[in-house]
Amino acid sequence: MTGIVRRSVLGAAASLAAALVVLPLGAGPTRAADPIPVVATFSILGDFVRQVGGDRVAVKILVGPNGDAHVYNPTPADAKSVAGAKVVFVNGLGFEGWMQRLVKASGTKAPLVTATTGITPREMADEDDDHDHDPKAKGKGKDAHAGHDHGATDPHAWQSVANAKVYIANVRDGLIAADPDGKATYEANAGAYLAKLDALEADVKTAIDKIPATERRVLTSHDAFGYFSGAYGITFLAPQGISTEAEATAKDVAKLIRQIKKEKVKAVFVENMTDGRIVERIAKETGIRLGGSIFSDSLSPETGPAATYIDMVRHNVKLLTAAMAGA
Repeated sequence: MTGIVRRSVLGAAASLAAALVVLPLGAGPTRAADPIPVVATFSILGDFVRQVGGDRVAVKILVGPNGDAHVYNPTPADAKSVAGAKVVFVNGLGFEGWMQRLVKASGTKAPLVTATTGITPREMADEDDDHDHDPKAKGKGKDAHAGHDHGATDPHAWQSVANAKVYIANVRDGLIAADPDGKATYEANAGAYLAKLDALEADVKTAIDKIPATERRVLTSHDAFGYFSGAYGITFLAPQGISTEAEATAKDVAKLIRQIKKEKVKAVFVENMTDGRIVERIAKETGIRLGGSIFSDSLSPETGPAATYIDMVRHNVKLLTAAMAGA
Protein backbone atom coordinates (compact mmCIF):
# COMPACT_ATOMS: atom_id res chain seq x y z
CA MET A 1 0.00 0.00 0.00
CA THR A 2 2.82 2.40 0.89
CA GLY A 3 4.41 1.83 -2.51
CA ILE A 4 1.17 2.58 -4.31
CA VAL A 5 0.77 5.88 -2.43
CA ARG A 6 4.37 6.85 -3.16
CA ARG A 7 3.89 6.14 -6.89
CA SER A 8 0.69 8.23 -6.90
CA VAL A 9 2.40 11.17 -5.25
CA LEU A 10 5.34 11.01 -7.64
CA GLY A 11 3.00 10.76 -10.62
CA ALA A 12 1.05 13.83 -9.50
CA ALA A 13 4.28 15.80 -9.01
CA ALA A 14 5.48 14.83 -12.47
CA SER A 15 2.18 15.91 -14.01
CA LEU A 16 2.33 19.27 -12.20
CA ALA A 17 5.91 19.88 -13.34
CA ALA A 18 4.97 19.11 -16.93
CA ALA A 19 2.07 21.53 -16.72
CA LEU A 20 4.33 24.27 -15.40
CA VAL A 21 6.73 23.73 -18.30
CA VAL A 22 3.99 23.84 -20.92
CA LEU A 23 2.02 26.80 -19.48
CA PRO A 24 4.35 29.67 -20.52
CA LEU A 25 4.38 28.37 -24.10
CA GLY A 26 0.63 28.76 -24.51
CA ALA A 27 -1.28 31.75 -25.79
CA GLY A 28 -2.16 32.91 -22.28
CA PRO A 29 -1.71 36.35 -20.70
CA THR A 30 2.00 35.79 -20.04
CA ARG A 31 2.86 36.56 -23.69
CA ALA A 32 4.28 40.06 -24.23
CA ALA A 33 2.07 42.43 -26.19
CA ASP A 34 3.20 43.38 -29.68
CA PRO A 35 4.51 46.97 -29.99
CA ILE A 36 1.99 49.42 -31.40
CA PRO A 37 2.70 50.78 -34.91
CA VAL A 38 3.56 54.49 -34.82
CA VAL A 39 4.58 56.91 -37.58
CA ALA A 40 6.82 59.99 -37.17
CA THR A 41 7.38 62.30 -40.10
CA PHE A 42 11.15 62.90 -39.76
CA SER A 43 14.15 61.52 -37.93
CA ILE A 44 14.40 64.02 -35.06
CA LEU A 45 10.75 63.55 -34.16
CA GLY A 46 11.18 59.81 -34.57
CA ASP A 47 13.94 59.86 -31.97
CA PHE A 48 11.67 61.67 -29.52
CA VAL A 49 8.96 59.04 -30.05
CA ARG A 50 11.42 56.19 -29.54
CA GLN A 51 12.78 57.75 -26.36
CA VAL A 52 9.30 57.97 -24.84
CA GLY A 53 7.77 54.84 -26.38
CA GLY A 54 10.61 52.44 -25.74
CA ASP A 55 9.79 48.79 -26.45
CA ARG A 56 6.05 49.45 -26.52
CA VAL A 57 6.23 51.14 -29.94
CA ALA A 58 7.45 50.26 -33.42
CA VAL A 59 8.31 53.58 -35.05
CA LYS A 60 8.24 54.12 -38.81
CA ILE A 61 10.08 57.31 -39.80
CA LEU A 62 9.04 58.75 -43.16
CA VAL A 63 12.03 61.07 -43.79
CA GLY A 64 15.06 59.26 -42.45
CA PRO A 65 18.62 60.28 -41.47
CA ASN A 66 20.18 62.95 -43.73
CA GLY A 67 16.78 63.37 -45.40
CA ASP A 68 15.26 66.72 -46.33
CA ALA A 69 11.62 66.96 -45.21
CA HIS A 70 11.22 70.30 -47.00
CA VAL A 71 11.31 68.66 -50.43
CA TYR A 72 10.21 65.12 -49.59
CA ASN A 73 7.82 63.24 -51.88
CA PRO A 74 5.86 60.50 -50.07
CA THR A 75 5.76 56.99 -51.53
CA PRO A 76 3.01 54.34 -51.69
CA ALA A 77 4.87 52.55 -48.89
CA ASP A 78 4.52 55.68 -46.74
CA ALA A 79 0.77 55.69 -47.36
CA LYS A 80 0.61 52.06 -46.26
CA SER A 81 2.57 52.85 -43.07
CA VAL A 82 0.29 55.78 -42.22
CA ALA A 83 -2.81 53.66 -42.93
CA GLY A 84 -1.63 50.98 -40.49
CA ALA A 85 -0.48 53.32 -37.71
CA LYS A 86 -2.25 53.62 -34.39
CA VAL A 87 -1.00 57.20 -34.02
CA VAL A 88 0.90 59.58 -36.33
CA PHE A 89 3.24 62.29 -35.03
CA VAL A 90 3.88 65.44 -37.08
CA ASN A 91 5.93 68.54 -36.40
CA GLY A 92 3.36 71.03 -37.61
CA LEU A 93 4.05 74.76 -38.19
CA GLY A 94 3.93 74.05 -41.92
CA PHE A 95 7.04 71.83 -41.86
CA GLU A 96 5.48 68.86 -43.66
CA GLY A 97 3.70 70.57 -46.55
CA TRP A 98 3.05 67.15 -48.12
CA MET A 99 1.43 65.56 -45.07
CA GLN A 100 -2.21 66.42 -45.80
CA ARG A 101 -1.96 64.78 -49.20
CA LEU A 102 -0.40 61.70 -47.67
CA VAL A 103 -3.08 61.40 -44.98
CA LYS A 104 -5.80 61.70 -47.59
CA ALA A 105 -4.16 59.12 -49.86
CA SER A 106 -3.69 56.67 -46.99
CA GLY A 107 -7.26 56.84 -45.72
CA THR A 108 -5.91 56.51 -42.18
CA LYS A 109 -8.17 56.83 -39.17
CA ALA A 110 -5.21 57.26 -36.81
CA PRO A 111 -5.07 60.46 -34.76
CA LEU A 112 -2.47 63.03 -35.83
CA VAL A 113 -0.52 64.46 -32.90
CA THR A 114 1.18 67.81 -33.54
CA ALA A 115 4.37 67.78 -31.50
CA THR A 116 4.75 71.59 -31.48
CA THR A 117 1.41 72.22 -29.76
CA GLY A 118 1.97 74.78 -27.01
CA ILE A 119 5.14 76.27 -28.55
CA THR A 120 5.08 79.95 -29.50
CA PRO A 121 5.99 80.03 -33.21
CA ARG A 122 8.88 82.20 -34.29
CA GLU A 123 8.13 84.58 -37.13
CA MET A 124 10.59 85.16 -39.93
CA ALA A 125 11.73 88.52 -41.25
CA ASP A 126 10.43 89.80 -44.58
CA GLU A 127 11.82 88.31 -47.79
CA ASP A 128 13.82 91.47 -48.51
CA ASP A 129 15.73 91.17 -45.23
CA ASP A 130 19.11 89.47 -45.07
CA HIS A 131 17.88 86.16 -43.62
CA ASP A 132 19.56 87.27 -40.40
CA HIS A 133 18.65 85.37 -37.24
CA ASP A 134 19.42 88.20 -34.83
CA PRO A 135 18.19 87.09 -31.38
CA LYS A 136 17.15 90.69 -30.65
CA ALA A 137 15.19 91.13 -33.89
CA LYS A 138 11.41 90.82 -33.99
CA GLY A 139 10.13 88.83 -36.95
CA LYS A 140 7.39 90.15 -39.14
CA GLY A 141 5.38 89.01 -42.08
CA LYS A 142 2.25 86.99 -42.79
CA ASP A 143 1.71 83.38 -41.82
CA ALA A 144 1.14 81.24 -44.90
CA HIS A 145 1.28 77.46 -45.12
CA ALA A 146 0.96 76.51 -48.76
CA GLY A 147 2.71 73.45 -50.16
CA HIS A 148 6.31 73.47 -48.96
CA ASP A 149 6.13 77.20 -48.25
CA HIS A 150 6.22 78.00 -44.55
CA GLY A 151 5.44 81.70 -45.13
CA ALA A 152 6.63 83.70 -42.14
CA THR A 153 6.49 80.86 -39.62
CA ASP A 154 9.70 79.07 -38.70
CA PRO A 155 8.96 75.34 -38.16
CA HIS A 156 12.37 74.35 -36.72
CA ALA A 157 11.20 74.62 -33.11
CA TRP A 158 13.25 71.62 -31.92
CA GLN A 159 16.43 73.71 -32.20
CA SER A 160 15.67 75.09 -28.72
CA VAL A 161 16.14 72.44 -26.04
CA ALA A 162 13.37 74.10 -24.01
CA ASN A 163 11.05 73.49 -26.95
CA ALA A 164 12.25 69.88 -27.19
CA LYS A 165 10.77 69.38 -23.72
CA VAL A 166 7.38 70.45 -25.10
CA TYR A 167 7.77 67.93 -27.92
CA ILE A 168 8.38 65.19 -25.35
CA ALA A 169 5.29 66.11 -23.33
CA ASN A 170 3.14 66.05 -26.47
CA VAL A 171 4.60 62.71 -27.57
CA ARG A 172 3.97 61.25 -24.11
CA ASP A 173 0.35 62.39 -24.08
CA GLY A 174 -0.22 61.17 -27.64
CA LEU A 175 1.11 57.72 -26.83
CA ILE A 176 -0.96 57.48 -23.65
CA ALA A 177 -4.11 58.38 -25.59
CA ALA A 178 -3.34 55.70 -28.19
CA ASP A 179 -2.17 53.06 -25.70
CA PRO A 180 -3.60 53.71 -22.19
CA ASP A 181 -2.15 50.44 -20.87
CA GLY A 182 1.34 51.85 -21.39
CA LYS A 183 0.75 55.03 -19.39
CA ALA A 184 3.19 54.18 -16.59
CA THR A 185 5.91 53.27 -19.09
CA TYR A 186 5.45 56.41 -21.17
CA GLU A 187 5.44 58.66 -18.12
CA ALA A 188 8.58 57.04 -16.71
CA ASN A 189 10.44 57.19 -20.02
CA ALA A 190 9.44 60.80 -20.60
CA GLY A 191 10.52 61.80 -17.10
CA ALA A 192 13.93 60.20 -17.52
CA TYR A 193 14.46 61.83 -20.91
CA LEU A 194 13.35 65.26 -19.68
CA ALA A 195 16.06 65.02 -17.00
CA LYS A 196 18.61 64.38 -19.76
CA LEU A 197 17.34 67.43 -21.64
CA ASP A 198 17.74 69.55 -18.50
CA ALA A 199 21.39 68.47 -18.29
CA LEU A 200 21.86 69.08 -22.02
CA GLU A 201 20.50 72.62 -21.85
CA ALA A 202 22.74 73.48 -18.91
CA ASP A 203 25.77 72.24 -20.85
CA VAL A 204 24.79 74.22 -23.96
CA LYS A 205 24.42 77.45 -22.02
CA THR A 206 27.73 76.91 -20.22
CA ALA A 207 29.58 76.32 -23.50
CA ILE A 208 28.10 79.33 -25.29
CA ASP A 209 28.50 81.66 -22.33
CA LYS A 210 32.26 81.24 -22.74
CA ILE A 211 32.09 82.97 -26.14
CA PRO A 212 32.00 86.81 -26.06
CA ALA A 213 28.66 88.11 -27.35
CA THR A 214 30.44 90.10 -30.07
CA GLU A 215 31.91 86.88 -31.52
CA ARG A 216 28.65 84.93 -31.77
CA ARG A 217 28.00 85.22 -35.52
CA VAL A 218 28.12 82.36 -38.03
CA LEU A 219 26.82 81.50 -41.51
CA THR A 220 24.78 78.37 -42.25
CA SER A 221 23.46 77.02 -45.54
CA HIS A 222 19.78 77.47 -44.71
CA ASP A 223 17.75 79.43 -42.22
CA ALA A 224 17.03 76.72 -39.63
CA PHE A 225 18.51 78.00 -36.38
CA GLY A 226 16.20 80.84 -35.38
CA TYR A 227 14.97 79.13 -32.21
CA PHE A 228 18.54 78.22 -31.29
CA SER A 229 19.52 81.83 -31.88
CA GLY A 230 16.78 83.19 -29.65
CA ALA A 231 17.53 80.72 -26.87
CA TYR A 232 21.32 80.96 -26.79
CA GLY A 233 22.27 84.35 -28.24
CA ILE A 234 24.00 83.41 -31.50
CA THR A 235 23.28 85.28 -34.73
CA PHE A 236 22.91 83.02 -37.77
CA LEU A 237 23.16 84.28 -41.36
CA ALA A 238 21.90 82.15 -44.26
CA PRO A 239 21.64 82.49 -48.04
CA GLN A 240 18.44 80.42 -48.12
CA GLY A 241 15.16 80.97 -46.32
CA ILE A 242 13.61 78.54 -43.88
CA SER A 243 12.87 76.00 -46.61
CA THR A 244 15.63 74.36 -48.64
CA GLU A 245 13.22 74.40 -51.56
CA ALA A 246 13.74 78.17 -51.88
CA GLU A 247 16.77 78.95 -54.05
CA ALA A 248 19.08 81.69 -52.87
CA THR A 249 19.21 84.54 -55.37
CA ALA A 250 22.28 86.44 -56.51
CA LYS A 251 20.90 89.38 -54.53
CA ASP A 252 20.74 87.24 -51.37
CA VAL A 253 24.33 86.09 -51.81
CA ALA A 254 25.63 89.59 -52.53
CA LYS A 255 23.95 90.95 -49.40
CA LEU A 256 25.43 88.20 -47.27
CA ILE A 257 28.93 88.75 -48.62
CA ARG A 258 28.73 92.44 -47.74
CA GLN A 259 27.33 91.63 -44.30
CA ILE A 260 29.96 88.98 -43.59
CA LYS A 261 32.79 91.35 -44.46
CA LYS A 262 31.26 94.16 -42.41
CA GLU A 263 30.56 92.08 -39.31
CA LYS A 264 33.65 89.85 -39.54
CA VAL A 265 31.84 86.52 -39.37
CA LYS A 266 34.39 83.83 -38.54
CA ALA A 267 33.00 80.59 -39.98
CA VAL A 268 30.47 79.09 -42.36
CA PHE A 269 28.73 75.75 -41.86
CA VAL A 270 27.14 73.36 -44.33
CA GLU A 271 24.12 71.41 -43.11
CA ASN A 272 24.07 67.67 -43.59
CA MET A 273 21.00 67.65 -45.88
CA THR A 274 21.70 70.68 -48.09
CA ASP A 275 23.77 71.53 -51.15
CA GLY A 276 26.89 73.25 -49.85
CA ARG A 277 28.05 74.87 -53.07
CA ILE A 278 26.62 78.32 -52.28
CA VAL A 279 28.20 78.57 -48.83
CA GLU A 280 31.49 77.24 -50.20
CA ARG A 281 31.41 80.03 -52.80
CA ILE A 282 30.69 82.60 -50.09
CA ALA A 283 33.54 81.24 -47.98
CA LYS A 284 35.90 81.54 -50.92
CA GLU A 285 34.87 85.12 -51.72
CA THR A 286 34.99 86.34 -48.13
CA GLY A 287 37.94 84.38 -46.82
CA ILE A 288 36.03 82.89 -43.87
CA ARG A 289 36.71 79.25 -43.14
CA LEU A 290 34.41 76.26 -43.38
CA GLY A 291 33.54 75.17 -39.86
CA GLY A 292 32.26 71.71 -40.75
CA SER A 293 28.92 69.97 -41.16
CA ILE A 294 26.15 70.65 -38.67
CA PHE A 295 22.70 69.12 -38.36
CA SER A 296 19.47 71.07 -38.59
CA ASP A 297 16.47 69.16 -39.96
CA SER A 298 17.60 65.56 -39.67
CA LEU A 299 19.84 63.24 -37.72
CA SER A 300 22.82 61.31 -39.02
CA PRO A 301 22.81 57.53 -39.56
CA GLU A 302 23.51 55.48 -36.43
CA THR A 303 27.24 55.43 -37.20
CA GLY A 304 27.40 59.23 -37.51
CA PRO A 305 27.96 61.98 -34.95
CA ALA A 306 24.26 62.90 -34.57
CA ALA A 307 22.37 59.62 -34.33
CA THR A 308 20.08 61.02 -31.62
CA TYR A 309 18.73 64.48 -30.79
CA ILE A 310 21.04 64.86 -27.80
CA ASP A 311 24.04 63.77 -29.90
CA MET A 312 23.00 66.29 -32.57
CA VAL A 313 22.84 69.23 -30.18
CA ARG A 314 26.18 68.37 -28.57
CA HIS A 315 27.85 67.95 -31.98
CA ASN A 316 26.50 71.28 -33.24
CA VAL A 317 27.48 73.18 -30.11
CA LYS A 318 31.00 71.74 -30.19
CA LEU A 319 31.54 72.89 -33.78
CA LEU A 320 29.87 76.27 -33.33
CA THR A 321 31.77 77.22 -30.18
CA ALA A 322 35.10 76.08 -31.65
CA ALA A 323 34.52 78.22 -34.73
CA MET A 324 33.39 81.29 -32.81
CA ALA A 325 36.37 80.98 -30.49
CA GLY A 326 38.66 80.88 -33.50
CA ALA A 327 39.94 77.38 -32.77
